[in-house]
Amino acid sequence: MLFRSMSWNPQQYLKFSQPRLRPAMDLLARIPSAEPQVVYDLGCGAGNVTAALVNRWPGAKIIGVDASATMLAQAARTLPQLQWVHQALDGWQAERPADVIYSNAALHWLPDHRRLFPRLVAMLSPGGVLAVQMPRNFSAPSHTLIEATARAGPWHGRLASLLAAAAPVAEPQFYYSLLAPLAASLDIWESEYLQVLSGEDPVKEWTKGTWLLQFLERLDPTERADFEADYALRLRAAYPRRADGSTLFPFRRLFIVLRK
Repeated sequence: MLFRSMSWNPQQYLKFSQPRLRPAMDLLARIPSAEPQVVYDLGCGAGNVTAALVNRWPGAKIIGVDASATMLAQAARTLPQLQWVHQALDGWQAERPADVIYSNAALHWLPDHRRLFPRLVAMLSPGGVLAVQMPRNFSAPSHTLIEATARAGPWHGRLASLLAAAAPVAEPQFYYSLLAPLAASLDIWESEYLQVLSGEDPVKEWTKGTWLLQFLERLDPTERADFEADYALRLRAAYPRRADGSTLFPFRRLFIVLRK
């Protein structure tokens, strides 16, 4: 899977650590578990969100799981006392029933949510909580212009397989129909964050840490630079810089909190 094979860059991802942290904290605040014993952070990345889990539940055994060794190395430097598991999320299995499975901005990289989400619920202990946040911004210019750039250039053939995939996150109603029969309680909502970014081509720099990365990795260095320049030009029209130097970047996210 892409999530398993991509060369994640902690420094690029953490350029926007504060706006990326806000939905993670909003998700954490809605988890009802008071004193869980076993907590898994799926797609923990560089561990900056895992640190918030430690602060919320200092007595819990917290285990971070991620497919990127580079990200986990950064996480281990920050929180060496925790257990970090280097594993692809699509094959992950909890070692013991989980009181909380937390996943912020990770599960959209995995296919077949119809199978994935019930499998995660099955790993919960009775009364356990599955808490998930996934971006649902794939119809916004930040993402559609990646595809437009891919289709317009000489690199189209090498990127074609990335263009064929459907949006990785379904409508909220899909997840409700799938999960309600498995839940004692289920809360699903969406939030759109009006992110105020600064710097040169900030929306490009944002997506370069996530969705754009899979496209750039298939190109040689010269093509990569040309692709970025073309994409940045398109983004400037969609997300113009304001007179104060800021760029407004609306971003929609889907949240799910299920108690078993």
